[in-house]
Amino acid sequence: MTTKLNINKNTRIRHPEKANKPDTLVLRKPSWIRVKAPTSQGYSKTRDIVKSSGLVTVCEEAACPNIGECWEKSHATFMILGEVCTRACAFCNVSTGLPNKIDEQEPYKIAAAVKKMGLQHVVITSVDRDDLADGGAGHFVKVISAIREVSTKTTVEILTPDFLRKKGAIDTVIDAKPDVFNHNLETVPRLYLKIRPGARYYHSLRLLDKVKQRDPNQFTKSGIMVGLGETKEEVMQVMDDMRSAGIDFLTIGQYLQPTRKHVAVDRFVSPEEFKGYETIAKAKGFLLVSATPLTRSSYHADSDFKELQENRKKRH
Repeated sequence: MTTKLNINKNTRIRHPEKANKPDTLVLRKPSWIRVKAPTSQGYSKTRDIVKSSGLVTVCEEAACPNIGECWEKSHATFMILGEVCTRACAFCNVSTGLPNKIDEQEPYKIAAAVKKMGLQHVVITSVDRDDLADGGAGHFVKVISAIREVSTKTTVEILTPDFLRKKGAIDTVIDAKPDVFNHNLETVPRLYLKIRPGARYYHSLRLLDKVKQRDPNQFTKSGIMVGLGETKEEVMQVMDDMRSAGIDFLTIGQYLQPTRKHVAVDRFVSPEEFKGYETIAKAKGFLLVSATPLTRSSYHADSDFKELQENRKKRH
């Protein structure tokens, strides 16, 4: 049954569809998943730049466990199109509701921040904007263009929504020629209705396949979470599906429950199991694989991009 929300356009709600759900048990994290609270000067400097620029990062919104390490090195993943998502995935900590208008100055703010931080590689992601005719595709293009105007040597990686039912949106973003086009499948097909109800597994696969068909030189990337109740066989099938779509780079990380209102962790996958997934994925032909408990989409994205380039050269 669908819950009707009585909200205006400026309302921001943390997962309204979970408001009446009972709290789930939060499993105690094993030793290999724990991280220290960020306290470094580098972290503070990055935080100050982000805040003074009036920007949003997925590092904060998604409660990323790697924020201390990444921000210490001046690596931040910018989240465009606001901080309110039109969908409510069961795993995600980003707010759900009706978003505000797009900040037309955001591309220039991000470009200025990229230059100030001296980023050689930057990752741009966004909330889902099902309320927009193009799903926000045009705004992605403006951000890519603005960055390249002021920081010509910076490579740009995008992590996009699925642009479901937004005709022509995917083509628009592909034609902006990002250096890496990332779109996460998130989980195995069987769990989509529970974990990612607003999305469609095969649509996401087709999106990534279309990137390769339209521009073979663009690196494609996708990731999944484990610890949600998937089986090893299902994970390997997703790998095969990704390779059929020509995906270059696979990331696999441990799902961590943001709050008691989110879907519970089924289990914590051991580092040894992650190593096994990495070995299998490399054998299947991915150019690059990152599979660790703390792997996230943009974790070590700068060094990973260089490795992607090197691995492609070795194969040709």
